[in-house]
Amino acid sequence: MSRKPRHEEERVANRIEELRTQVDLSRQELADRVGVHYQTIGYLERGEYSPSLVLALKISAALGASVDEVFTIEQGE
Repeated sequence: MSRKPRHEEERVANRIEELRTQVDLSRQELADRVGVHYQTIGYLERGEYSPSLVLALKISAALGASVDEVFTIEQGE
């Protein structure tokens, strides 16, 4: 099985910031609810980090949304 070139790899995009502000949660409040540091929420929102499945489920639940409403897979260029 061959690996895709880095520029063609899939990445996880998300709507965390948009949904978080809709439910009036700060990064710190969301972080407290899901058990991570508030900076982790920032990394996720900026797409610098892809969450584990467990974290994705916790974030979705905390935001009152389904996983597929929060996270999507984007194909690289």
